[in-house]
Amino acid sequence: MAKTVRMTTAQAIVKFLDNQYVSMDGVETKFVEGFFTIFGHGIAVGLGEALDTNPGQLKVLQGRNEQGMCHVATAFAKQSNRKKIIACASSIGPGAANMVTACATATVNNIPLLVFPADTFASRQPDPVLQQLEQSSSLAVSTNDAFKPVCKYWDRITRPEMVMTALINAMRVLTDPAETGACCIALCQDVEGESFDFPEYFFKKRVHRITRPVAVEEELEDVAEVIAGAKKPLIVVGGGVRYSEAGEAVEKFCEEFKIPFGETQAGKSACQSGNPYCLGGIGVTGTYASNIIGKDADVVISIGSRMSDFTTSSKHLFRNEDVQFVSINNCRFHAYKMDAVKAVGDAKVTVEALAEKLRARGYKSAYTGEIEKAKAAWDKEMERLGSIEYTGDDFEPLIKARDPRTIPEYVKLTNGKITQTAALAAINRTIDKDATIITAGGSLPSCMQRMWRTDKRGGYHAEYGYSCMGYEVAATLGVKFAEPDNEVYCVVGDSSFQMLHSEIMTIMQERQKVNIMIFDNCGFGCINNLEMNHGIGSLATEFRYTDGKKPTGDLIPVDYAKIGEGYGLKTYTCRTIQELVDALEDAKKQEIACLFDLKVIPKTMTDGYESWWDVGIATTSEKESVRKACEGVMKGREEARLY
Repeated sequence: MAKTVRMTTAQAIVKFLDNQYVSMDGVETKFVEGFFTIFGHGIAVGLGEALDTNPGQLKVLQGRNEQGMCHVATAFAKQSNRKKIIACASSIGPGAANMVTACATATVNNIPLLVFPADTFASRQPDPVLQQLEQSSSLAVSTNDAFKPVCKYWDRITRPEMVMTALINAMRVLTDPAETGACCIALCQDVEGESFDFPEYFFKKRVHRITRPVAVEEELEDVAEVIAGAKKPLIVVGGGVRYSEAGEAVEKFCEEFKIPFGETQAGKSACQSGNPYCLGGIGVTGTYASNIIGKDADVVISIGSRMSDFTTSSKHLFRNEDVQFVSINNCRFHAYKMDAVKAVGDAKVTVEALAEKLRARGYKSAYTGEIEKAKAAWDKEMERLGSIEYTGDDFEPLIKARDPRTIPEYVKLTNGKITQTAALAAINRTIDKDATIITAGGSLPSCMQRMWRTDKRGGYHAEYGYSCMGYEVAATLGVKFAEPDNEVYCVVGDSSFQMLHSEIMTIMQERQKVNIMIFDNCGFGCINNLEMNHGIGSLATEFRYTDGKKPTGDLIPVDYAKIGEGYGLKTYTCRTIQELVDALEDAKKQEIACLFDLKVIPKTMTDGYESWWDVGIATTSEKESVRKACEGVMKGREEARLY
């Protein structure tokens, strides 16, 4: 009979997680860094006792908001190329529910996130307990059932011995490149403290191998045959290239066969921006270079991409009527998208195997000067974007649809003279080349997918699969944990900052030097553009006082530097580009976290560049402007591929 050790369910969880490792390309890494937690009554004396008594090598981190701490963990796992995680634990009810959004964010982006929300009593004897959600249709339902649609694995522990198979299955998913995402193990709070004689072999060191399966021969032949017939192919570099660490292999592939590539948000910085075949971001938030080449491409080669609507411009971008799609993806589900000829396998080894077949065929693309011409045009546009200055009352911003009051009112209110595109160009020029930049929801990811350039692999960290506003501040801490020796910056809109900046306190508690750059344009600028460009008025997207029915009064000023000061950060208020550059240089000398309050003129973000986006517009309206916008949407839908 196997030797056993008597311990509680919570103690077994801690001991098990402390002995999990991953191995990729022969390099072994401890998988679980620690626990992020906000103790409530559901876990304080169960899991809390286990972490207090014997945490092993696991760190214990104190969060401020359950969603925020999960974003920290997600960013840490992403920046660690999914080879490390931080587990997150919450109390029952509202604490648990706060993690649902973060789990969806992780799952959409295929990032491993392990959460342990406390649950109701398995015995049901004290029901309804504090913070218990009751459903008269079933006593088995709790708040934690809400995790089921947003997680790749879900379980509820109602007996101590169940935790063994639950944890092993969670590891199966968390370490699977094709299926990873959020995993939820709900802990009935009475079971957390129950004891069981666990077999010692359950706690042995486990090494989960992240392997590199190459696509099968038949699929490689299918893909090679399609590409060999292409005159103007285009590669779409997705997040799978980043996590496979295949950037260099893709660059060599492009250079050998003369194939240009565009980048998704997740794939950006997997390859170097300075590569001669890099066209920058592609799709709705893409560059002119990517999108103009994409329009004529006869074969589109997706590598590690989900081919979302932003990447394909709602399936409208690729205009060649004979265009064919090829997909290299380790997830069969994603590989099937766009009716592609597929090769299911790891990006790096599959690209290398495909290169051999194209080499044997003597293949080269038929581009002559198109790539260079497109890149030169975009370089010129980048210079223009980076030099846009406020010129006074005659200033015309990039975005034309606007409330005529907004810009003069904003400038008078804040004395801000910064344009968004010039700010991003200045930041890109000024910060260290080995720094990492972070962004998420709003107009900033749009501008940055177009404008940001870095040769640091992994130097661009965007969450845009779920476009989760509030991710940015928390992510700076997660990235800093993963890269303690490098400077970390997030760019965050004022609306996203207002949604969630709770982990500033955790940043200070952990004594981490990060840089938080708030682009204050008094509102949800991205969505205001969406409204007004589709014939709708400026409705509840600018930060204005209400008139009793709608927020249509004066703009509301906010001093974000004072917020930072209150937490103890070094803060800067920047109203000109020179003030911004000076602040960035000074911040490099600081040893504590820094916050920049940038007064950015509304409507000065990028726009367009041969892209189109399908939105659910009203097909009946009293407004002529809406009816006209609807005609444009309908025309775009007619031109787009149906699947």
